[in-house]
Amino acid sequence: MKFNRRLTGLMKWSKGLGAGILMFGALCVPVSADDSVDPVQDRIRVAMFLDLGSTYKSTTPSVTLLPATEVSAGPGTADSYTNWIQSSAGKQVKFSVNGFRIKALQTSDFSTAASAAKKLQATANKPLLFSEDAGGKTVYQLYTGMYATADDANKAISSVSSTLGSLLGSQKPEVRGKLYLSAGNFSSAYDAQSLREQIHAQGLDAWEVLTPGAGGKPAYSVWIGEASTEAQLAAAKAAVSAKLPNLQLSPVDAVSPALIIQSDVTSDLSTPVNIPLYIVTGTGTKLWVDAGPSGITQVKERSSRKYRGGFEISMVNGQLAFVNELPMEQYLYSVVGGEVSASWPLESLKAQAVAARSYALFQSPTKFTVAGVVDTTLSQVYSGVGTEADSIIQAVDSTAGEVLKSGGKVIEGLFSANSGGMTADPSEVWGNPAPVYAAVPSTEDQVASASLKKWYHVLLSSGKSGYVREDNTKLTGASTAAGLKYLTVTANNTNVRPQPLVQSGADPVAQMDPGDQAVVLEQVDESGSYAWIRGPFSSSQLVTSMKGKVSGTIPASVTSLEVTKRGPSGRATEVKANGQVLKVKYPDLFRSTFGSLPSTLFDIVETGRYTVQGAGGQTGKGTAAPGTTVLSASGKTSLSGGGLVVMSGDGQARVVDQSNAFLFIGQGNGHGLGMSQWGAKGMADAGYDYQSILQHYYQNVTITKD
Repeated sequence: MKFNRRLTGLMKWSKGLGAGILMFGALCVPVSADDSVDPVQDRIRVAMFLDLGSTYKSTTPSVTLLPATEVSAGPGTADSYTNWIQSSAGKQVKFSVNGFRIKALQTSDFSTAASAAKKLQATANKPLLFSEDAGGKTVYQLYTGMYATADDANKAISSVSSTLGSLLGSQKPEVRGKLYLSAGNFSSAYDAQSLREQIHAQGLDAWEVLTPGAGGKPAYSVWIGEASTEAQLAAAKAAVSAKLPNLQLSPVDAVSPALIIQSDVTSDLSTPVNIPLYIVTGTGTKLWVDAGPSGITQVKERSSRKYRGGFEISMVNGQLAFVNELPMEQYLYSVVGGEVSASWPLESLKAQAVAARSYALFQSPTKFTVAGVVDTTLSQVYSGVGTEADSIIQAVDSTAGEVLKSGGKVIEGLFSANSGGMTADPSEVWGNPAPVYAAVPSTEDQVASASLKKWYHVLLSSGKSGYVREDNTKLTGASTAAGLKYLTVTANNTNVRPQPLVQSGADPVAQMDPGDQAVVLEQVDESGSYAWIRGPFSSSQLVTSMKGKVSGTIPASVTSLEVTKRGPSGRATEVKANGQVLKVKYPDLFRSTFGSLPSTLFDIVETGRYTVQGAGGQTGKGTAAPGTTVLSASGKTSLSGGGLVVMSGDGQARVVDQSNAFLFIGQGNGHGLGMSQWGAKGMADAGYDYQSILQHYYQNVTITKD
């Protein structure tokens, strides 16, 4: 892609213009490699804020940029834009788009305006607080939005009024929009500012606007209106004409690009700090922000992360669309560092770089309307320069341009965090074949558990069971009649966890003190990327989780749940609830069907049932219900309540209780297709180079440098 820019109409911001200057969380049905276009692409567009409904939604009313070098901006694209404004290094500048919004409040008291803005920040109606100079006095105008339509804005008025309550006084929030009248066009900022002040002196709103001028330079206009309807615009015209009858007002061309200038004070609600804000208007207008080839810019609304490249600002579906465009290899510096640890062996980082580059190049440049990828796990994790590292840059640079191809076409290069010892076959994920993916062993995945603690699964005297981390315990030396060991803990108030990991949001099952004893049922790995336990989930929890994922009738309650079909790698491809098949769009959807499971490589344990294999291979099921006959060392007895410990022939023990809940015990993290990131690390640890790693995980592919 050529990178020639037309830089014209340079304008320094001055006081005369106002106030001073992608592990995969979701998986889509694949496109065949034969249907993809073999691209030649040295740049990539990453959407950071965009509203595409259920496809992707991340919105903000404005973006705040803090450039490390001087930036310029104007209408156009990276290939060709008209330079209308410049902002100095280290100075914040904000951008928004001209859509529907609510003007909620106007006051000369900053504390009132700030209090109102703080109230709105906690709601879906996000605030924008502007500072205006009106007749020598500062007036603060509080808006909310953007809203995709006028109807959406009108529906939000009641909630905005309720949120602000008594702060509104006699004022009533009203919908504002993008209809304007021009009060004059000028060649100088001073003339435009003078007219704006005349209108403000009459207690009326007016805005300075940059519009196309001669020779590519911007002209200066003054607009009134900000109306959402023609009637509202007519009322604004009448109000201005009544007080300034000699002023000539003309309709604004809604198509032509323009930048409405505001002074924003939303960023600091403790004291007003004016930041220049430009509102992009004009049908189809795109604003390009150029930071230069080596510039790095901080984006406050994206967790203040810093990014290379330039930015495009436009409107999509009534909301601000914010796209970062940068060289492909610089994008990969961040992506590879966001996907895997920079401390991993270089060959595993190279493998990740080639897979990530292939994934990025495979995507259509318009997959997300204005971008090919987004910055979340819906595409690849992209967090700017914060995830860059020397080892990552070395891995990307040393494989520059290398991609995976099959049949002469770039493949998607899918990967997941950990395949649990065996990668997935496409039939287990999508339900249909894809020739470059197959179930292959990935024993090196176990390295993910190497640094994790072991946990004891214990049965307490109360009948409850849970997990205690090994380093918080000691064995007492005593055992039960069945040979199960006793342990105690080494510190007061030691938590017994519902799963073998520390979860800040999950209450402990119980607590133990030194001297308290518990029976050891088994020792397990800490739940992590390789091995994990989730649950137990009650019937009602499962029914709630199934809604929207299972087609057809969902059972009112779940009394039994079992995997009835598995694919080549052992992943679940069919699950029955109460004996009926749960119909999902594709097998990998079982992960979200049962409450965000890490993978579909799992077994289901019904906590209220056990299975006994008798003579002749016959099996039978039992429960811990009162009255159940139990054969123990002392003979036959009847269970009167509480839990039941069942032991297998090899001495493994588990608790059967009366909860009738469902425990998922599994391996792997992610869909499991293609390269396993932890497996790649393990192979690199064992001495394999990146090409061998890639050839192991992807079938019938060549590694080609384009």
